[in-house]
Amino acid sequence: MYRFLLSPRWLGAFALTLVAAAVMVLLGNWQMDRYQGRTEINERIDAGLRMAPVPLTDALRAPTGGAGTAGPAPAEDRVWTRITATGRYDPTNTVLVRGRTVDSRVGFEVLTPLVLADGTALLVDRGWIPPAPGGANAQPQVPAAPTGDVTVVGRVHETESGAGAVDRRDGRLETRRVGVTRLARELPYPVYGGYVLLDEQTPAADPMFKAVPVGHANNWQNLGYVVQWWLFAVMSLFGYGWVARREARRAAGITPAPLDRAAEPTPTPSPSA
Repeated sequence: MYRFLLSPRWLGAFALTLVAAAVMVLLGNWQMDRYQGRTEINERIDAGLRMAPVPLTDALRAPTGGAGTAGPAPAEDRVWTRITATGRYDPTNTVLVRGRTVDSRVGFEVLTPLVLADGTALLVDRGWIPPAPGGANAQPQVPAAPTGDVTVVGRVHETESGAGAVDRRDGRLETRRVGVTRLARELPYPVYGGYVLLDEQTPAADPMFKAVPVGHANNWQNLGYVVQWWLFAVMSLFGYGWVARREARRAAGITPAPLDRAAEPTPTPSPSA
């Protein structure tokens, strides 16, 4: 019944089915890798909220270059580590990061360099503030940074991709993305290769700042794609088998009666006159 499967046409169809199923399995595996990677990121975010802070140099290597350079980026497993550091804020080189949304409002994140005792600096994201009246890009009045020694506790954030231009407007640095390497070129000291989202500060931070929320990666979406691609692979193989079986039954003369004929009642002979 199934000798026809050895014909060139059916062999070609089988090969295409196998290739399609293999591609779908590979796509599912790729999405599984993304699911596992995003799950690890979410676990690090949660662990960073619970852990006791460690010294800055446990999470970030100190910069070794001169002024205007950035140190090494944080290792993947050190991103979101909770750290503590003590230094003095340099408000003259505050960076305003525009176009940031918190609680459905567009405003600015404020990064102020914390200059450490060895002359290096750590960019500290002190939080979010709304723009001044006049539009989302109107420069806000930034609360004054504490003077003297300041101790910060926060979580390590890697530099953002796609860093664009850094402008100086009304005496302040402005940018759309926190590209540490790019920002370092505008600063008069070497800078650590990641920045820190502020959790706590001594002296206390100004209440005008809102903490920048950290969103979890949507790993469940990737898991859904895994199931989808693997299910498509199974369906393609099942579809080939179903079509082959139907063709075999047709070739053997095992064909079901048309539904309209099968539904017709059996005629009864009329009585003789």
